[in-house]
Amino acid sequence: MGNVVAIEGRPVVAGSTRGQALAADVPLSFWGGFDPDTGIVIDRRHPLSGQKATGRVLVMPSGRGSCSGSGVLLEAIHNGTAPAAIITSRVDPVIGLGCILGDELYDSHPPMVVISDRDRLRIESGDLIDVDDHGLVTVIRQKSDR
Repeated sequence: MGNVVAIEGRPVVAGSTRGQALAADVPLSFWGGFDPDTGIVIDRRHPLSGQKATGRVLVMPSGRGSCSGSGVLLEAIHNGTAPAAIITSRVDPVIGLGCILGDELYDSHPPMVVISDRDRLRIESGDLIDVDDHGLVTVIRQKSDR
């Protein structure tokens, strides 16, 4: 097994989950950048374009763009295509609202946790991520050379 790193985060929308990281250093707009029917990033200019976020821990600086993104995330939660969790470096009210609405309407939501930019940059796609109710993010690196 690889290295284990514990990162203290702040839960915006609390919850616990586990999933493989899908990480980018570029914000993503759920509106126009994410397909809630398939769970695939569809923004052709985004580095995660074509990647499936369903069941994965989406790690990025923040969301980008329109308040309509909350509705797209809510639709993905309803469809079962949402990320398992969303980790950002800045509080994003659009993403947070989508998570809260999912919890209220469907009793299901991806936890949202805010961590520092420095800690976020330590997470790479493919890392196994555990998120707990208190915002603790445990990164299990599958490779020991990082």
